[in-house]
Amino acid sequence: MGLMIDGIYRAEDPPPDSADDGTFKRQKATIRNWITRNGSSGFPAEAGRYHLYVAWNCPWAHRSLLARHFKGLDEIGLSVAKPRRTDQGWVFDADGEFSDPLMGVSALHEVYAADAQPYTGRVTVPVLWDKVANRAVSNESADIVRMLNDAFDGPDLAPRDLLDEIDGWNARIYRDVNNGVYRAGFARTQEAYDTAVAEVFAALDEIEAALADHRWLCGDRFTEADLRLFPTLARFDVAYHYAFKCNIRRLMDYPHLWAYAREIYQMPGVAGTVRFDIYKQGYFSPSELRNPLGIVPAGPVLDWDRPHGRG
Repeated sequence: MGLMIDGIYRAEDPPPDSADDGTFKRQKATIRNWITRNGSSGFPAEAGRYHLYVAWNCPWAHRSLLARHFKGLDEIGLSVAKPRRTDQGWVFDADGEFSDPLMGVSALHEVYAADAQPYTGRVTVPVLWDKVANRAVSNESADIVRMLNDAFDGPDLAPRDLLDEIDGWNARIYRDVNNGVYRAGFARTQEAYDTAVAEVFAALDEIEAALADHRWLCGDRFTEADLRLFPTLARFDVAYHYAFKCNIRRLMDYPHLWAYAREIYQMPGVAGTVRFDIYKQGYFSPSELRNPLGIVPAGPVLDWDRPHGRG
């Protein structure tokens, strides 16, 4: 993947993301600026000022794409990296779907290097870029989702009266579902895998039970909690079930959760943020530990357009 040190890219393997006991430890995002309505942060909520760097197969980038969509922020431009990384990390073509219309770079690390503040860390998506200040606002997807919601007009995905409940679901979903599948897939010992996979399915079982009584996680309103769960659900049967050994059950084995996921997918515009073919290319890319030959499976066959039957 490579990493930046003081603004200089090094095409070398960064330190491993695992502890001595074989558990996966995700590196924290370090660019944590914030867009505000009044601009007091130095990053004002101005139409057309921001640009988003993403990759279709990254679930964290998917969160930011969904926030952009639900808030109606089409004026935030997009650059989409190619599905498979190289020794240059996330890369772009010179033109076409996987090119960078903003800076015309060939690799995402060139965007990080363009920031006036030298960066040290992994080169990750998403990145929210300020075109006026020539600065990265944030590379933390949770922050991007919340700041786009709070700073710009449009549907409120985190209403104050539900905020405690939303934050509670977000913490549970992040720990045991969004990141939980990675803790299972990247585990380096049997014990670490056994613990992680059990926690993934305990959380999914809990969510299934909650959806038996409620349309959405926080009742009758679609919120940020639902938005943050969906990217993992969209990738579950085509990638995590196989590539990450999260195979106790499939998403389609959960009646309420599978119908809930289809309802979100069938909301206007959401399908445009989903690329099942690219998910498989990314998660089944060559990996010495998980997929040495890089063979991409043909299945499974899933009908996300089937009526969800939730009213």
